[in-house]
Amino acid sequence: MRVLYLYAHPLAESFHAAIRDAAREGLRQAGHSVDLCDLYAEGFNPVLSAAERRGYHEIPGNRAPVEDYVRRLEQAEALVLSFPTWCFGLPAILKGWMDRVLLPGVSFRLEDGVARPNLLHIRKIAGISTYGRPRWTAILAGDPPRKAVTRYFRLITAGRAAIDYHALYDMNRADDARRAAFLARVRGRMARF
Repeated sequence: MRVLYLYAHPLAESFHAAIRDAAREGLRQAGHSVDLCDLYAEGFNPVLSAAERRGYHEIPGNRAPVEDYVRRLEQAEALVLSFPTWCFGLPAILKGWMDRVLLPGVSFRLEDGVARPNLLHIRKIAGISTYGRPRWTAILAGDPPRKAVTRYFRLITAGRAAIDYHALYDMNRADDARRAAFLARVRGRMARF
């Protein structure tokens, strides 16, 4: 499959860079082609401008400011979202990508004011994240990143996409062995993606 890999971490030396590399290695082992969309390296602007918001419902003109990202999404058959969880949320750059790229006419259609799924070509989705705190605190906070991946993307793919979510909780106390085990798990899961 053609996989669009959305990567959202600003530091080249981060553990997330190791996660990205392990995931891509697994995807390559499985024979998938990977389009790495490194949002920070590409200088993606996550801010939805006033002009974009005014033209949000004007199809197809609404895609002009983010045409390259829309094209890459439309060419993909699968998505991987790789990001740290900050303040129990998605990094602003990834949330901004969602706000600016998952547009009417792209990820959904409006029919008589009702949103209908439009990412029907996406067959698989995986979220890969780390959390600084233990899982119970994420559950207490409602775990918004997990829901964004497993619920929102289920809606805009009409439930057709198989969705996985891989998380390393309590990252602040994870030792080398635990981090290595997570990398191996991610590599293995992506090799079976």
